[in-house]
Amino acid sequence: MSTYTTDKASPFTRAVKLWQKALTTLAIQVLLEAPFDPIRRQMNSVLLTIDLTKAVADEAIERKDCVVVSYHPIIFRDLKSLTLADSQQQSLLRLALEGISVYSPHTAVDAAPGGLGDWLADIVTGTLSEPEPETKTAEPEKEVPEAKSEEPSKDDKRQRPGRMALQRTYSKPTYPSHHPSIENLKQTELAPSTADHTRSVIHSITHVEGFESAGMGRIVKFSNPQPLTHLIERIARGVGNPKGFPVAIPQNRQVEDIQISSVGICAGSGHSVLKDVEADLLFTGELSHHDALKATEKGQCVVTLFHSNTERGFLSSVLKGKLTEILQKEWKTVREVVEREREEDGILTPEWEDAVKDEDVLVEVSERDRDPFGIVILQSSQQVGKPLS
Repeated sequence: MSTYTTDKASPFTRAVKLWQKALTTLAIQVLLEAPFDPIRRQMNSVLLTIDLTKAVADEAIERKDCVVVSYHPIIFRDLKSLTLADSQQQSLLRLALEGISVYSPHTAVDAAPGGLGDWLADIVTGTLSEPEPETKTAEPEKEVPEAKSEEPSKDDKRQRPGRMALQRTYSKPTYPSHHPSIENLKQTELAPSTADHTRSVIHSITHVEGFESAGMGRIVKFSNPQPLTHLIERIARGVGNPKGFPVAIPQNRQVEDIQISSVGICAGSGHSVLKDVEADLLFTGELSHHDALKATEKGQCVVTLFHSNTERGFLSSVLKGKLTEILQKEWKTVREVVEREREEDGILTPEWEDAVKDEDVLVEVSERDRDPFGIVILQSSQQVGKPLS
């Protein structure tokens, strides 16, 4: 009778462990290493996500993925217990039960050359088809004077006057189009990293041999100043055409008149990386009210997209392709190693042998992952009733 040990993860998980050496030598966290269960063997597949939510855990279980690579680590602090009472711990326990492991490459992907910081820099320095669209801000709506009401009758005066009501219709929460890919960029005619510029790292990581250009954040300096309206359009197209996003400018300036010579870039929450950066534009996921106010008082502009909207498009645009290519090579190596181990000690069970024979490798991006925040758009506004007299 064949047996298996619960002290080993699936063979394919060994290949996923090795991918960091090909992508970056910076640490990739193993958050959950699930034991291999041949009875419910998962596919040789990886699900990429920014956040490991209940919805994403459900998706991984339904798809029978072997590994979830979650850009944000679901475990931020030391755990004293794992219980079903905590929603995040519940997701980890459910994934472990299904034999699905969880990895997080957060800092490694942020800092690596060709990683998330460079992807955002590629968008900012991309160009649209000539001539670039003349993006404009809308004129403020003119106030419509209220219609004068007729003189109320004596009976009307005795009654409590009705309060004016507004019938306002908003859209459902909207989100950037799901995980924009290189194909999407081509469709939007954004050619990444084509505007003449130089770029550098804000906070270098110097202790990693072979990755001297690694570090957190990027500074882009254009050879020729770029209209802020063009950069807004490039950013919108590059991250999936959101219906709107916050832009902060000095109070004495107009968006159409601003020229940008330098951009400080940081994915996610950017204050710690961008706080001392002297750039015309700060481009990040989120910045606090006071930090944005301080920047505009100094004459800087700020573009934020909500935290994870600066990160999600990277999964399809860059990471999916890189990880697929790496895993195809690493899985072949792992299969050869396991086969040698079998020949040496002869303990490879039929279940393991079946898993090792599977040559397929699949990397997909979650369809349920999204930023917690969406944007509701005012569709119409109609006054109903009479003003208070």
